[in-house]
Amino acid sequence: MMEKGMGLAILRGAVQFGLDPGVVTVRRSRLTYGVGVLNRFQRGFHPPDKRVVAAGSEWCADVLDRFVVVDESVAVGDVVIRPYTPATPGQSTVILHLYATPRHDAKFVTEEGVQRVGTLHLELGNQVPDNANVVLNGRREITVHMKFGDTEVKASAVDHLTGQVVRANIDFLAL
Repeated sequence: MMEKGMGLAILRGAVQFGLDPGVVTVRRSRLTYGVGVLNRFQRGFHPPDKRVVAAGSEWCADVLDRFVVVDESVAVGDVVIRPYTPATPGQSTVILHLYATPRHDAKFVTEEGVQRVGTLHLELGNQVPDNANVVLNGRREITVHMKFGDTEVKASAVDHLTGQVVRANIDFLAL
């Protein structure tokens, strides 16, 4: 009987949100959202099977960089921003896969229950516009934004050197 009452409360909230999105200003994230990245490999900490070598450096592959965790409060319009740099200086493309999982403790995108829900594909052109931002500390910077609090997550990536932007939407209702 308790489940029926909770289901009705959720349905009522969804209907109210549909009629007037302003009635819901904060909600709890139903899923953990993040992107798959390479991190510096740390012996004894990262699993040996996740070790990859690129441009003479050791990296840990398939790391889930979590933007929001299950049950975390998310206000309508909240944006989480993360900076990234390409793994190698000559990299011509950055592909960032977006992931969601009902787990709060997932560390890798290859774990059970972690699902790819979108992709940001950013071409890193070598031609730099005259008005381009400066490369930070000699490294190119890509910034990923995830906007929460609506019926979908909106993700974008920006190449600060060229100003190019790519976007992807993740529909909450489809997951």
